[in-house]
Amino acid sequence: MLSDEKPLLHGDVQQANSSFGRYTEVGPGSVVLNSELGDYSYCGPNCDIANTSIGKFSNIASNVRIGPTDHPMHTASLHHFMYRSSWYWDDAEDDTAFFAARSARRAFIGHDTWIGHGAIIKPDVTIGHGAVIAAGAIVTKDVAPYTIVGGVTARLIRERLPRDIAERLMDLAWWDWPHDEIRAALNDFRALSAGSFLDKYQS
Repeated sequence: MLSDEKPLLHGDVQQANSSFGRYTEVGPGSVVLNSELGDYSYCGPNCDIANTSIGKFSNIASNVRIGPTDHPMHTASLHHFMYRSSWYWDDAEDDTAFFAARSARRAFIGHDTWIGHGAIIKPDVTIGHGAVIAAGAIVTKDVAPYTIVGGVTARLIRERLPRDIAERLMDLAWWDWPHDEIRAALNDFRALSAGSFLDKYQS
């Protein structure tokens, strides 16, 4: 059972400079660097997440990569000997300015999102609340809330919910409800359409 006290990080997870909210899980073989995973969010096995802020209730399938770092494109070489220089020479220091600039290019994943198997989300991209990223998609641009995108590079497939329903769900912000309140509404989450749920819970 998941815990509100500590995340479930499977045995071979690698993480550094990252934080994990309540009831979170990181699948085996995953790497999480310089990132935040919001309450109730999880990722499956073999994910690579870097420089990313992930909201609450995000559903991330296996083999997803978010915020993959880039190589320098404007210099004479693409190779990391230029910035991981200490790996190659005893008298050379790493390029800390390069690493700082790269880590500042963050991806943002909204609440209640679903990112399908093997998807890649580039740095500087925002995935809106309630959005769905299809399996295998490569996302290079922002994704609007409650839309579904897919393909290489990702394009709009359709809206997940009508725009008025999407806006009402964002106003309701059920993802900020207390744990016990979500439990009390569990049967309605399961049984009601989004519109009916809003009619019942939105004053």
